[in-house]
Amino acid sequence: MDEKLKEAIFQQVEREPFAQALKMELVALDDGFSAVEMAYEPEAMNNMFGRAHGGAIFALIDEAFETVCQTVGSVTVALNVSVNYVASPEVGARLRAEAREVNSTRKTASYDIKVHDQDGMLIAVCQALAYRTGKPLPFLTEGQS
Repeated sequence: MDEKLKEAIFQQVEREPFAQALKMELVALDDGFSAVEMAYEPEAMNNMFGRAHGGAIFALIDEAFETVCQTVGSVTVALNVSVNYVASPEVGARLRAEAREVNSTRKTASYDIKVHDQDGMLIAVCQALAYRTGKPLPFLTEGQS
């Protein structure tokens, strides 16, 4: 993977307000692969039943999806995301979403995304489809003449 692109995506995640609000961290990135982690913090992420809110798990999935999509080097956006929640994490769990490209064309790409806790327990599985716009990533071209 191009190191300039990789570094730029890492920097964007560090600056992204939503990722920072949930304390998400991009921990690995390569062509067609991304891994994002966050701690499950019940005081901010619980639902009305005192378990992890699906939206918090989805947010982690979406961050991995967002970052893996950009490894192609152009703006790529979500078309469809289908999530199956299979377990609820325990308090204090460190969650990791890993996104892998399964198939791609010039205009679309599909991804398999899985969330596990630090012990390897499967939390959620996802199939996602993205649209490749072909537009340059704005954070790569900003400030360049």
